[in-house]
Amino acid sequence: MCGRFALFAPLAEIAEYFDLDAAGAAALPPHYNVTPGRAVAVVREREGVRRLDRLKWGLVPFWAKDASIGHRLVNARLDGLAGKPSFREAFTRRRCLIVANGFYEWAPAAGGRRQPFFIRPRVEPLLALAGLWERWRTAEGQTLETCVIVTTDATAELAPIHDRMPLLVGRDAHSRWLDPRTGLADANEIAAGAPAVEAWAVSFAVNDPHNDRADLIEPVAPSR
Repeated sequence: MCGRFALFAPLAEIAEYFDLDAAGAAALPPHYNVTPGRAVAVVREREGVRRLDRLKWGLVPFWAKDASIGHRLVNARLDGLAGKPSFREAFTRRRCLIVANGFYEWAPAAGGRRQPFFIRPRVEPLLALAGLWERWRTAEGQTLETCVIVTTDATAELAPIHDRMPLLVGRDAHSRWLDPRTGLADANEIAAGAPAVEAWAVSFAVNDPHNDRADLIEPVAPSR
């Protein structure tokens, strides 16, 4: 799964990496501990133009009776996208890329306390996490746009930390993922071509969602 990530890159770097239309971009404050329920930066494409938008993390399907379902729909397994009612419509129509500098996963550690790790791209400046988005309307007619991170089996290098990870979309596959005609077979190919990453243990301070500072991603000695 993916329950936390960080995004602190300047807007110019994001715009260059994702080939954004400048008119659609907005200034983004740095965050080192992004949690579900927060507004996150996503790339969407319409008629060949890419925009950077902010959507709430936690998918609320268009058919939901209320928005509370979004608390549970933070991640979506790749192998279930085409069959699960919560994700099926978004998978066939509404793709996005969730922008991150890196993400956190927790590994078992001695004494039963799970050790957090920060995972970032080894070569690329940013990560593109495969996502889906939805538009939901309240009874009063207000619109809420939300998103979910698509996950897949962990790569061999990350499996010792956690058996799941976000589906990482390499730069050469951005257009492929954003195209709703890309099916599960193609999505699995994208997952297999995930960019190389590196990971290191970080402070247990990241466990507190109220902590949001740069030293959260600094390496520490793993707990023993």
